[in-house]
Amino acid sequence: MSHAYRWSIPLLLAVLVTSCAEAPTAMPSGEAASLRKASAEPGSPREDWLKVLKQVTARYNATTQAIRAGYVPDTHCVESPLGGMGYHWGSPSRRDAEFNPLEPEVVLYAPTRGGLKLVAVEYVVLNVGQPRPYFADYPFDIGGVMPLTLAGIPHWSLHVWLYQDNPNGIFAPFNPTVSCD
Repeated sequence: MSHAYRWSIPLLLAVLVTSCAEAPTAMPSGEAASLRKASAEPGSPREDWLKVLKQVTARYNATTQAIRAGYVPDTHCVESPLGGMGYHWGSPSRRDAEFNPLEPEVVLYAPTRGGLKLVAVEYVVLNVGQPRPYFADYPFDIGGVMPLTLAGIPHWSLHVWLYQDNPNGIFAPFNPTVSCD
């Protein structure tokens, strides 16, 4: 374990305790849209969470590391007129009703000429009646994972575009700069 990683866990725990105590229980719909486009402000709890998340997921830039961590390669690349998401490599052992900010359920890769490139992570939290999860001060989307939605399984999801800029915002589901071509 690297020195930087050891210091990240206590930082994240401190941020979690402070942020969760202040997280709103509901958000007016107009605020959700503006938050989606907002970037993390320097010194904000969201910025701290993003830094830690990037540190703990950077190893998945190597797909072999993602496979070792239990992520399962997927051959279906998601793209729509709204933009792309890429390939969703999910970790079945992480799929549950708990939000663990250090362990996203999905890593997303986009095709490039040189192979696959890590572009984002996604959280998927099964809804079993608990309060809606928040990433720092940002609420998860209701639903969003098509196979779960089609199966009638209530859930929340949240994309975090850590590794490829998204003009629609760091938490927007689709990224117009991602293509499956």
